[in-house]
Amino acid sequence: MTPPGTLRVGVDLVAIDDVAESVRHFGDRYVTRVYTPHEIESCRHRADGRDGSGALAVASLAARFAAKEAVIKVLRPVEVQLDWRSIEIHRMTGGWCEIRLSGQAAAMAAEVGIDEFSVSLTHETSVAAAVVVGRCSSREQGVE
Repeated sequence: MTPPGTLRVGVDLVAIDDVAESVRHFGDRYVTRVYTPHEIESCRHRADGRDGSGALAVASLAARFAAKEAVIKVLRPVEVQLDWRSIEIHRMTGGWCEIRLSGQAAAMAAEVGIDEFSVSLTHETSVAAAVVVGRCSSREQGVE
């Protein structure tokens, strides 16, 4: 049994141009397959510079994609393809983000005993990155 408080860490780096190309090539089909409505809204910019109903900020989408990949690295699925939208990078009113899981991702986290996540996102000119830490409770299974 894994001691309470054991940590799992996932890191991912995404080329912003790759996400921009997916948005250009597939449009809403890509965006709505990968991102939740909250994530899409959080990644829009209005003309006044605040978040809202304007154009998508592709760098922000890329950072969320990196975070989703990092969560998958923490969950360590075996022969399971999670629905991207079951991992939501939820932007809080103060500007920081939290991870919210649903469906199969939530079930997988519960099964292995991950009861808390922390996430940090960043993006620069050409890349976006995310670090995710999952804290395991004493219920974790599959320890070797």
